[in-house]
Amino acid sequence: MRGFSQLSPTERRLLLEVFWARTSARSDLAGRLDFSKSKINAAITDLIGAGLITEIGPQPSSGGRRAEGLRVTLRDGLIAGVDIRATHMDVALLSPDMSIMARHCEPISVRGEPEPLFARLRDVLDLLLRQMGQERERIRMIGIGVPGPVDFESACLATPPLMPLWEGFSPRQALAADFDVPIFVDNDVNILALGTLWHLSRSADDFLVVKVATGIGCGIICRGQVYRGVDGAAGDVGHICIDPKGPVCHCGNVGCVEAMAAAPAIARAGAAAARSGESPRLLELLQAHGALSPEDVGLASREGDPAANAIIRGAGADVGRMLATLVNFFNPSHVFICGGVAAIGPAFLASIRQSVYQRSLALSTRHLAIRPIPHPDDAGIVGAGVLGFLEAI
Repeated sequence: MRGFSQLSPTERRLLLEVFWARTSARSDLAGRLDFSKSKINAAITDLIGAGLITEIGPQPSSGGRRAEGLRVTLRDGLIAGVDIRATHMDVALLSPDMSIMARHCEPISVRGEPEPLFARLRDVLDLLLRQMGQERERIRMIGIGVPGPVDFESACLATPPLMPLWEGFSPRQALAADFDVPIFVDNDVNILALGTLWHLSRSADDFLVVKVATGIGCGIICRGQVYRGVDGAAGDVGHICIDPKGPVCHCGNVGCVEAMAAAPAIARAGAAAARSGESPRLLELLQAHGALSPEDVGLASREGDPAANAIIRGAGADVGRMLATLVNFFNPSHVFICGGVAAIGPAFLASIRQSVYQRSLALSTRHLAIRPIPHPDDAGIVGAGVLGFLEAI
C-alpha cells in the first residue's frame, strides 16, 4: 500500500472527501471538489491502485445511469480507537468507514502509573485481533483519547490534573515498539467532538461538546475542525472560576466549576445532605451502598427528593453559568452535553439550558440548541478512529 506521504494534494483532498461522505459517486465528488471529470477519474484510479479506496457497486439512481460508489478501504486495514477515561477504558478495532469490528471495555483507574495500563492496552488490542483472526499488521493507525491535557505534537501528557503520575508520559512511545504505525493522542473530549462531527456527517461546523464526569472538559469544533489552541490546552473549561469564594479545586485555585459541579462534588453534596438529615432518601442510599455516587443523587432526584433535586439543579446551573460565557464568546450552533453526570436525569440538562439562556446574549442563543450528545456509547472510540485517520493522511 502506498504511504500517505506519497499522496498528491488532489489525492489527499479526494480521499478525505470519500472518508467524510462514507460512500460517494464519481460525479458527486467532481461537483463537490470542483474537479474536472478527467482529473477526478485519474485521482480515483491512483487511489484504487494504492489500495486506499475501493468501488462498492452501483449506487441508487437519481434518474440516469447508476454511478459506482466509492469508499475508503486501506486495503482491508483496520484502525484502532482507544478511549481512556478516568474510570474505564474502551478499545475498538474499526473499519475505515468507522464500523466497529471488535470492541472491549473494562474499568480502570488513571490515578496510578500509566505503564501498567498501557501494558494492559497492548493485551486488549492483541485480544481483539485474535477474535478477528488477524495479526498486528492489519492495524494501520491508532487514535487515543486520554482524560487530560495533551501536547498534540509530542503526544505527551502536560500537567494532567486528574492523573499527576502521567506528567510527561507519551502513549505514542508506550505503543511504538509493538505497533509500527502512526499513533495520535488527544484529550478525550476532543475525540468525543470528532466522533460527534462524524455522526453528524459534518452537518454542523461550529459546536461544543461538554463532558461532565469526574472532570469537566469541552471539545471545540470550529469550521469543521477540532480547535486545540497553541499548546493543545483549549477546552479545559473545568477550571473556569464561577465563584471566587467557592471551594478549593484540585488544581489549587478556588471556585472552579469542576470543583462545584463535577461528579465528586455532586457525590459530596449528596453525602452532606444525607448526614445532616436533610434527605432521608439519600441517607438510605448512603447506608445501603456505603458511599453515595452521582447516580444515587440522580435517582433520589427523579424520585422527587427535594434535597437531591436541589443538588442536581444547582450543579446544572453552575455548568450553565460557565457555558453562558462560552456561548457569548463562540456563538456555537449546538452545545452537546455528555459524561456520566449528564445521564443522571432531565433536571440537570434543564437547569443547564435555563442558566445558559438567562445569562447569554439574545443573538448568541438565537440558533443555539443544547442537547445530549448523539450516539453517546460510541462517540469516543469512533472519534479516536477519526483522529487516527485524519492525522495519518
